[in-house]
Amino acid sequence: MATIETNHELGEQVRADAKEFVLHSWSVQDVIDPIPVAGAEGRYFWDYDGKRYLDFASQLVNVSIGYGHPKLIAAIKEQAERLCTIGPPMATEPRSQLGRLLAEVTPGDLKMSFFTNGGAEANENAIKLARWYTGRHKIVARYRSYHGATAGAITLTGDPRRWHAEPGLPGVVRMLDPYTYRCPAGHPDPCPVCTGAPHLEEILQYEGPHTVAAVILETVTGTNGVIPPPDGYLRSIRETCDRYGILLILDEVMAGFGRTGRWFACDNWDVVPDILTLAKGINSGYVPLGAMTVSEPISEWIRDKFLAGGLTYSGHPLACASAVASIEAFREEGIVENAAEHGEYLATALPALAAKHPSIGDVRGLGLFWGLELVKSRETREPLVPFNAGGEAAVPVARMAKTALEKGLYLMTHWNVVMICPPLTITREELDEGLATLDAVLSIADEYID
Repeated sequence: MATIETNHELGEQVRADAKEFVLHSWSVQDVIDPIPVAGAEGRYFWDYDGKRYLDFASQLVNVSIGYGHPKLIAAIKEQAERLCTIGPPMATEPRSQLGRLLAEVTPGDLKMSFFTNGGAEANENAIKLARWYTGRHKIVARYRSYHGATAGAITLTGDPRRWHAEPGLPGVVRMLDPYTYRCPAGHPDPCPVCTGAPHLEEILQYEGPHTVAAVILETVTGTNGVIPPPDGYLRSIRETCDRYGILLILDEVMAGFGRTGRWFACDNWDVVPDILTLAKGINSGYVPLGAMTVSEPISEWIRDKFLAGGLTYSGHPLACASAVASIEAFREEGIVENAAEHGEYLATALPALAAKHPSIGDVRGLGLFWGLELVKSRETREPLVPFNAGGEAAVPVARMAKTALEKGLYLMTHWNVVMICPPLTITREELDEGLATLDAVLSIADEYID
């Protein structure tokens, strides 16, 4: 374990400067009170007072390999000494190697990659390419989605975070989500929404399939509830897209790179998209990086076309070197297998928590990607915190998260869902440590049940 040195005065200066001079994302600036982080290692980070926090959220579900992994740090140092930066028109060893590695680990015939600085840019380029490739302009996206905060990506996003950016990109059409716990269709058997094809077919009937370039989905819905699709759903969406010549874009910015216990979430259902968008776990955010990986037919089509898009830092040598090291570490250390093993453990441990805490209405997930949905009543399924709630209405979950933080556990919560998404390198002992604290703070949620 790294030596933790304390410096309270410096920590307070860092906090004060952050509040005065930095604009913080998705926050009310006068309210945010960030933790001044002094260092991190493994699954823990700590502040300038020496207090350690077990990270049960992988920050923004991106630090999949954990903090301070020596292989990634060594790769960044070595690449910086050799070639710190160069423009994207040049070929570099780490970018070329990363392109080849992505072709190896991604499913099916996914082959060529366009590198970006993050997930939002990957999604931006995916919808641009889909429109060029098909000659159509509409994109079908789901309501309970988050695809990024840039102009096009926030328009694709279905949740209320897009409201502040509207009106957005034209041509985006919404579809409902296969959210079986709160199915918008009432979940009849068979359910038109949760089986996929019937609901999408109806939308295409109204929109005209000849106008639709692509359907974009988070393979497993992320921040909007950690919602895995029912078995058969992705396959039916894939088949519907094929029937009408529509591209399927799977956003695995959050769900990719072992998060679900498989290399990519779509591997769980043997579905291969036309375009796969990636970021976060590609190198755990050690250097900003994202990617859009496309199928062989698209790769062949674009070879003699002008690619009308680019980024100054696309395929940055330091970012690509860290991603190459990360993929190698995943293979050498069995990190995906570790996520799968712990996923089996959580599949038992989390329902056991639910048996103790009546505030837990639903438990869902796979690998190290789980959500606990909190309710006031299991019978009525009334959410403990309403949709898009803030202020007093959000207090029950905010209290719980704050108490967990005081006990040294960092949680991600979104409205009435607690996300369990620790680094994929977590040990069983660390997992049990986090679950014990979670068990303790769930008693706060139980105070609010009817």
